[in-house]
Amino acid sequence: MSIPIYTYDAVIVGAGLAGNAAARELQKAGKKVAVITKLHPLRSHSGAAQGGINAAFSAKDSEELHMYDTIKGSDYLADQDAVAFMCNEAPKTIRWAERMGAVFSRTADGKIAQRPFGGQSEPRACYAKDRTGLTLLQTSYEQAHREGVLFFDEWYAADIIYKNGKISGVVAFNIRNMDKAIFNANAVMFATGGYARTYKINSNAHANTGDGLSIVARHGLPLEDMEFVQFHPSGLSGSGILISEAARGEGGKLLNSLGERFMSKYAPNAMELASRDVVARAIIEEIRQGRGVGPRKDAVYIDLTHLGAEKIMERLPELRDLAITFLGLDMIKEPILISATAHYSMGGIPVDIDGHVRKDNESFVEGFYAAGECACVSVHGANRLGANSVLEALLFGRHVGQSMAKDLDRGIALRPASLEDAQNMLDEMRFVLENNGTERVPELRTLLQESMTENAGVFRSEETLKKELVILDELEARYKNIRIEDKSKIFNTEMQEAIELGHMLDYARFIVDGALRRQESRGAHFREDFPARDDEKFLNHTMAYRDANGKIVSYPREVVLGRFEVKARAY
Repeated sequence: MSIPIYTYDAVIVGAGLAGNAAARELQKAGKKVAVITKLHPLRSHSGAAQGGINAAFSAKDSEELHMYDTIKGSDYLADQDAVAFMCNEAPKTIRWAERMGAVFSRTADGKIAQRPFGGQSEPRACYAKDRTGLTLLQTSYEQAHREGVLFFDEWYAADIIYKNGKISGVVAFNIRNMDKAIFNANAVMFATGGYARTYKINSNAHANTGDGLSIVARHGLPLEDMEFVQFHPSGLSGSGILISEAARGEGGKLLNSLGERFMSKYAPNAMELASRDVVARAIIEEIRQGRGVGPRKDAVYIDLTHLGAEKIMERLPELRDLAITFLGLDMIKEPILISATAHYSMGGIPVDIDGHVRKDNESFVEGFYAAGECACVSVHGANRLGANSVLEALLFGRHVGQSMAKDLDRGIALRPASLEDAQNMLDEMRFVLENNGTERVPELRTLLQESMTENAGVFRSEETLKKELVILDELEARYKNIRIEDKSKIFNTEMQEAIELGHMLDYARFIVDGALRRQESRGAHFREDFPARDDEKFLNHTMAYRDANGKIVSYPREVVLGRFEVKARAY
């Protein structure tokens, strides 16, 4: 088989905020750049971010206060040097986006408007109504395109070219017609998004299947802190479609079936604006105690009616439309039904502040970078504060692009690719297309998502996690017996979803294994059998990789501490 080999200075996989920002910086630095994305860039999941992007602008706020809130919210697992860099660079990042053309909502005196979010000492979420992510995604894509970045949209990156500690490109196929190609490059950056779709109720786009993480793990490289999965407190009941934290930031009240504003029991000071892990657990606990609402009693109310129609239409118009479309409820007239939804991945591909991918605690993979939700630079630690994710993606995407350009100038050798580098991709495609088993991909995916939600979700224990490991063994065995009906080459989404399920099964084991080993509760990771935080044993990151026999091997990496002393969290 003849497969074309294209050569670039840098290849970026993913075209959300991080990928677009990095590509623009590389192109401006005179590098030849290609972006590979399985969606059109404007359909990237970054566009779903609604509420805001953090930066300390107001007279009462400061970068130091932003740092403190982020580190406290992380349950002290965030690396303080990375947090300091992010918070100090945040105002510059907002101004950079504004100069590129991003249009933010404004106060009456013309300043960028900011709203409060959970865990914040002062309102610092800059916003564009409730479409902040879409505004920034459109701007970053437009400006990357303007610089001449070449986008390969509807291409599926199936594997990296990795040998002897060096990466030298990506292999991919065209979703439209199954053409294959090798993208040979001096440097590669992953910006492939998160992994919350491994749960039944989630807020992630259909394309967020975590492929980048399992591709890395299949080459024996480590993943970091995979046990930390954030459950957002407010997903629409039944679907998990996100109702932004902006709804609580603007004054939304959470009510149970008794009409109680129940957050007074769980966070009497912060109430609905406690950090996301606290509010999500409170919602699920109210449901578990029989105080849920709705037809299945599996939700709570968020009441925004007191805000009035004018304010809702000015600041939350998209959220209102979503509730009307998917629940038939108008938040102007009545409370709407919400529950916790799998939302964000604190763990991912381990990187340093400049985006270099870690080979282990001491060394890095030559020419390999990551940024955005798929990366773990650990600015979020065990729990992310709202509006820090959009900041992380845009800021680190830009910074890592600049870092790559500098490294390329200093010299990263190109290892010429060959047809052999595509063999893993060809073998995987052949297996999915030709396997003649009896199992169906949608059924296996549903079983994975339901079992992960039940056994490794908001609440976990040794019993449930060990149960999930047995289920994963069964699902992996059944996956080897799959069969798809569509054998065509034109938009074969059935084949694509089968490949994606393989990735989901791979990284789900890292989530469960890390959660089982971490015998404490910290941030979004809550063990009912170990409800207290244990700083003596577990104030460290979880690094894990697959050995040659497929077994997960785990080892710690020290948390980078600094000016903020580790303390108990209080709400």
